[in-house]
Amino acid sequence: MLEARNLTLWRGETCLFDRLSLHVPAGSVLLVRGPNGVGKTTLLRVLCGLTRPESGQVLWEGRDDPLTCRRLVAYGGHQSALKADLTVRQNLRFYRRLVGDAADESRLLELLSLSRCADLEARHLSAGQRRRAGLARILVSGRPAWLLDEPFTNMDSDGRRLLEARITSHVVAGGIAVVVAHDEVRLSGIRVETLNMADS
Repeated sequence: MLEARNLTLWRGETCLFDRLSLHVPAGSVLLVRGPNGVGKTTLLRVLCGLTRPESGQVLWEGRDDPLTCRRLVAYGGHQSALKADLTVRQNLRFYRRLVGDAADESRLLELLSLSRCADLEARHLSAGQRRRAGLARILVSGRPAWLLDEPFTNMDSDGRRLLEARITSHVVAGGIAVVVAHDEVRLSGIRVETLNMADS
């Protein structure tokens, strides 16, 4: 589903990656690891079209096309992308309508243990609650490709297990996930490859 060919990107006088290539077929996970500052977040932004490399191509379903990328990719960055003045429920309802999902959000709120804070404005959420609410956006997107930047940050043990289970079920269903993670990620029964950016 995803292929990157010979990606090169510089930040000032620093080359973050040079002729980096990768392939992530449907039904698999790519874990991206490495110390701070090596370009992990930048790589995700390149893969989802938010940052342009100096050279190289990113192909989704064999196409170097922003519309194809937009149709396939759900990106979860450092920020939760929640509207601070809206409640959790309103944020989720807004996003569901944006992606054309008209289903009731109550089951998803319960699944993510957000029911108790569903009517709280996003500005008042704890860091862990914001992370879960941001995850809800990914789950309702209907996109087959998840690009997740440190999704386990501020997650408690229950939240980590929940996210690991959701990634696993997404991949078993034929999706892909590219996950930047410093901590150990427990994913069993699925294909998992690791890209160490320090070695790229």
